[in-house]
Amino acid sequence: MTKVLLTLVLLGGPLAAQAPRTLAPNDQRARDIFEQIININTTGSSGSTTVAASAMAKRLIDAGFPPADVQVIGPEGSKNFNLIARYRGTGSQKPILLLSHLDVVEARREDWSMDPFTLVEKDGFFYGRGTLDVKDGYAILVATLVRLKQEGYRPNRDLILALTSGEEGGSDYNGVDWLLKNRRVLIDAEYVINMDGGDPVMLNGKRLMRTVQAAEKVYVTFKLEVHNPGGHSSLPTKDNAIYRLAAALGRLSGYQFPAQLNEITRATLQNWAALQQGQLAADLAAVARPNPDTAAIRRLSDQSPVYNAQLRTTCVATELAGGHAENALPQTASATVNCRMLPGTPSEDVQRTLNAVVSDTAVVISVVSAATPSPASPLTPTVMGPIERVTKRLWNVPVVPVMETGATDGLYLRNAGIPVYGVSGVFVDINDIRAHGRDERIGVQDYYDGAEYIYQLVKELSSTRR
Repeated sequence: MTKVLLTLVLLGGPLAAQAPRTLAPNDQRARDIFEQIININTTGSSGSTTVAASAMAKRLIDAGFPPADVQVIGPEGSKNFNLIARYRGTGSQKPILLLSHLDVVEARREDWSMDPFTLVEKDGFFYGRGTLDVKDGYAILVATLVRLKQEGYRPNRDLILALTSGEEGGSDYNGVDWLLKNRRVLIDAEYVINMDGGDPVMLNGKRLMRTVQAAEKVYVTFKLEVHNPGGHSSLPTKDNAIYRLAAALGRLSGYQFPAQLNEITRATLQNWAALQQGQLAADLAAVARPNPDTAAIRRLSDQSPVYNAQLRTTCVATELAGGHAENALPQTASATVNCRMLPGTPSEDVQRTLNAVVSDTAVVISVVSAATPSPASPLTPTVMGPIERVTKRLWNVPVVPVMETGATDGLYLRNAGIPVYGVSGVFVDINDIRAHGRDERIGVQDYYDGAEYIYQLVKELSSTRR
């Protein structure tokens, strides 16, 4: 995943190390599972998600899950299978899908100060590839289901665990996409709790908020291309493919899509306003109102790319190519423009806008990567209520709905009509985000607290309140 935290609103120093603790049985189980999966290489190049899926399947079967309810499946010939397990409930309500991905991005030993595929506990942190993105999530989910099974808990609905392949792009397919197309009955649910999103946020060790990722921007890529007869460089003409493309990109760089807020981004800005002071707090509150203040929108857009990305669709040039020889006039010049559209925005509208902004018929705009719709998930009381209650009970911090400016596997499920809520359990310091990077880590105590949080949340979501 690309874990894009939507709470980059404060700056401060590094997270302080945390003291070790004597482990209770539930924490020891969660640690053992975490260590087992960190030590399994699940990269696309040299690893296998099938090994990890099989290891977690054995954990569940050993805990008492019927083998028929635990499946390691995927397309024939792939080395990267998925784990689907079902915890049977009363069936009085539609199932909940508990989602996390098995694969991780590449990690070279020479780039790290330790072996990235061995869990290391040091100075109050767990180190290893996937500790943050997102092996902590599926270790916690497996530990939660084992704990519930040992307690004899019977939920009011089935709980479906889906640990999937291909989210990081290194696999030969995407597990969630494949399951929806080939085994949807196994994962069909009322809604999804996705561990790959919605990180609780802290700063300098202080816990600030519980985010809930309820929407994500839609990814679409365009190609801008100019063709020209070319010729000898000693006889330059005014009609140069590179110059025309450069002029078009210059016009694009000066354009801003209009600000558009939705239920989720308004709630985000309102909560951010409560954490700030002065003009910034006033601007965040003014933009969150039903009739946003245009001057405040301009100030926020200039203040930070984080605020700007929350307010509007964005398009940016990311790749450039042109010409074929140093002594020849260019016959072709092209640029890749990547857009992140607000939920509900048609890609055709964005393409029409690009054509209008470029304002040159010689610049041909085509779609490279088509958009897959990703409608926002409703902030329903049946989901948000339990999250609020558990958060208040354990942490007493505000719950903040957020829109992911990047993307997760929730895209496929939202597009299939299944609402998705990103709700990770492990606090992340906004100044110490090492996902996809060197010496990836999370706090030891944060991991154990996250395991307890998800355990209580799953029970809250699947118990009948009286």
